[in-house]
Amino acid sequence: MNHMLHSGLHGFPFSIVVEKQSSPNLRKDRFPLRHGKYSEIRTQDFEFRFNLNGEIKTIRGLSPHWPHPAEELKRTDGNDWMYYTVGDQSGDRGIISWLGEYYLPCLPYPSNSVWEVNYFANPVIMNAFSAWSQLYADLYMAGKNTGLHSRAGELVERIMLNNDNVLHERANQLHTIIGGQVSVLPPDTRHVDYEVIPLMIADGCLYHCKFCCVKTARKFQTRSKENISEQIRQLKSFYGRNMENYHALFLGNHDALASGAELICFAAEEASAAFGFGKPQVGTPMLFLFGSIDSLLKAEDSLFEQLSRLPFYTHINIGFESVDQSTLELIGKPVDASTVLEAFRKMQHMNSLHTNIEISGNFLLGEQLSGEHDRSLAELLSEAKGSSHAKGTVYLSPMQDNPKRRELLPRFYEIKSRSRLPVFVYLIQRL
Repeated sequence: MNHMLHSGLHGFPFSIVVEKQSSPNLRKDRFPLRHGKYSEIRTQDFEFRFNLNGEIKTIRGLSPHWPHPAEELKRTDGNDWMYYTVGDQSGDRGIISWLGEYYLPCLPYPSNSVWEVNYFANPVIMNAFSAWSQLYADLYMAGKNTGLHSRAGELVERIMLNNDNVLHERANQLHTIIGGQVSVLPPDTRHVDYEVIPLMIADGCLYHCKFCCVKTARKFQTRSKENISEQIRQLKSFYGRNMENYHALFLGNHDALASGAELICFAAEEASAAFGFGKPQVGTPMLFLFGSIDSLLKAEDSLFEQLSRLPFYTHINIGFESVDQSTLELIGKPVDASTVLEAFRKMQHMNSLHTNIEISGNFLLGEQLSGEHDRSLAELLSEAKGSSHAKGTVYLSPMQDNPKRRELLPRFYEIKSRSRLPVFVYLIQRL
């Protein structure tokens, strides 16, 4: 039910929708569709959306000067403001062709995009932050207005409790609960617009590859069940009422698959029960985790059978990087090309066996990589079993030190054109 109240009647230049109920599932479309429950406030020039805890979530311009009606600013649970652009080209060579979505998240920190958009340099976009400050001041005055409808007044009170300093501290609280910032999310989390609840079940990495810019130097070590249960308890409190808008879980950090079936299933089942996942009206919840080549090869069939019985559709993302031996040596990945090939074949085999498990893979894309890297990768994907709509998406991850990133797109399209599997670009996005 939508409860709409026009605060302009009380002398304030905005209207309030106390609570809107849209589709609980995120759908893909050319225009960003709202999902779940949220509150909305509109001024003449901007639309502000708030989650159920009263935290600012998105800002979208309404004036003709705003770059595009489908573009907006979005704040993450890590308190990063991203700008979502639809790009300057549509069709087969537009953003959808290389990202798998109709929009590109432009990040406020260094990443690996093939398309840089400096939204900080656009005064029209940056004016949205000034408008948010002004709205906050107007809401403060509106909260003192005794004629404001009680439901609207309660919403204003929640928003007032979440000023910029509080939002910054809440992001710190989230990172404290899970034991640090999530330096990178799996690329498949794009399917839920990166809206996942993070739950750490392991730390560190098996490989410590020379090229990698997101993993720590810590040795791989699993968390205890007690630690995981405590995270779940604190996360449930942290998300509060807004928990009902989440239907996806990220088991971190960089190689959760190496944690084994018992710990993975324990964490997933405990979180599902505590967070209220699996409600019939919102469809199947999603589970995301990273895996390494070795953890995939060592994983027994029983692990995947147990995963398939979980109440989730499970996405596992594997870092392959290259199938060319000289490239593997160049980037300092301590595996050989034959092992990469063996793991890739296992990925495809497991995808064919389980209807609710999908394993995807990452390969590198970069100017400094040899033509043999591109050639061997294109050959591998051209001989893969599947189709452009099959499971087993391949993500090409641009290396961060490419000086001319957008010039990587022709190399990307050449590999994509020869692939029998879906191929998209992988953006490094943190939480």
